[in-house]
Amino acid sequence: MHDLDAHQLDALWMPFTANRQFKAAPRLLVGAKGMYYRSHDGRTILDGVAGLWCVNAGHGRDEIHAAMMQQMQEMDYAPPFQMGHPRQFEAAAMLAQIAPADLRKVFFTNSGSESVDTALKIALAYHRARGEGTRTLLIGRERGYHGVGFGGISVGGMPANRKVFHGSLLPNVDHLPHTHDLEHQAFSRGQPVWGAHLADDLERLVTLHDASNIAAVIVEPMAGSTGVLIPPQGYLERLRTICDRHGIVLIFDEVITGFGRLGTPFAAQYFNVIPDIITTAKAVNNAAAPMGAVLVRESIHDAIVHGAPGGAVEFFHGYTYSGHPLASAAAVAAQKLYARDGLLTRARREGLDRYWEDAVHSLRDAAHVRDIRNLGLVAGIELMARPGAAGQRAFDVFVTCYELGVLLRYTGDTIALSPPLIIERGQIDQIVDTLRKALASVA
Repeated sequence: MHDLDAHQLDALWMPFTANRQFKAAPRLLVGAKGMYYRSHDGRTILDGVAGLWCVNAGHGRDEIHAAMMQQMQEMDYAPPFQMGHPRQFEAAAMLAQIAPADLRKVFFTNSGSESVDTALKIALAYHRARGEGTRTLLIGRERGYHGVGFGGISVGGMPANRKVFHGSLLPNVDHLPHTHDLEHQAFSRGQPVWGAHLADDLERLVTLHDASNIAAVIVEPMAGSTGVLIPPQGYLERLRTICDRHGIVLIFDEVITGFGRLGTPFAAQYFNVIPDIITTAKAVNNAAAPMGAVLVRESIHDAIVHGAPGGAVEFFHGYTYSGHPLASAAAVAAQKLYARDGLLTRARREGLDRYWEDAVHSLRDAAHVRDIRNLGLVAGIELMARPGAAGQRAFDVFVTCYELGVLLRYTGDTIALSPPLIIERGQIDQIVDTLRKALASVA
């Protein structure tokens, strides 16, 4: 039933995938429930990455499916421009309730990439509404990942994502240095002690460009797709202080860290550093349908909305599927599920984060391991690269683990782990034991 012939495989151009390599030996997932996938050849695969950092409540949750089915029967689609439907307002209210501080205005998108572009446009519109329209410079960070829109790759700092499109990126962008330094941070447990001073480079950029020209700084509080980079102690606090000093909007990209990944609803609450805007997606509705959301301080929202003439469109931005009824119904159900089961705080409340930390750091003596990084229910195991074949060893480990019954993710030569928040200790042990076997078996 699930077999595909070569012609069917050929039709699809797969995203962020070595297409020729994949189609020579396809890995197809055909079912999912709880912590596990089922492969096309009938094997059970433990999900060590929550799908793609997104299925935080585990797979096949009946409550979410039922809510989507009911919504489909009632109404499949409603236009989001000049019209509304109840589920989108209910979903926004639920997100506002768990948001930190006064980030209680919610703008719906369909992905993390769209959330980032939306947040950048909100920052620009905010300064213009306040009469500071010269503030147009956007500052990202090296090794940052903010999706694949032109705004996101412009402020992002991953060379492979930028090089082909370099000539068409946003021109008014600069970057902070990344925070990763193995000489001072190798095998840190949680936040590295060294590196807070790297935030001070923002002062250099302020001197270079002048604060009157800078609109926003965007960073991932914990960088995921670039290889799980943990912020040094005090680093985010310094960024917040510098942004406050110069009137710069601080944006946290929490597409990965949002909705319980660190044991708090958002990373902002984990670090006790409150940004002005938060971008989310992925786990907002447990990935049951495409959806993203941008959480915005009330003062920023009010400057834009109340600063426009009455009856006018205040913010010329949005998507055909913003707050889509099915995605919104899934978000409401997922948020109820998170609250009922305490999933957004489970990692810290039940000590799973400490168990996870000890488990992944037990791989320190495993073959090829160069560094281990962890925070909440996230880990990055950086491997020594093969000479002239960067990323190949991590790919071989990925494939071997899949064959042994565990799905993980690799980025460059780093193995990334971020399991569903329903994981139990025995499943943590299985992930780590399988990874150890795979590391020992690859050249």
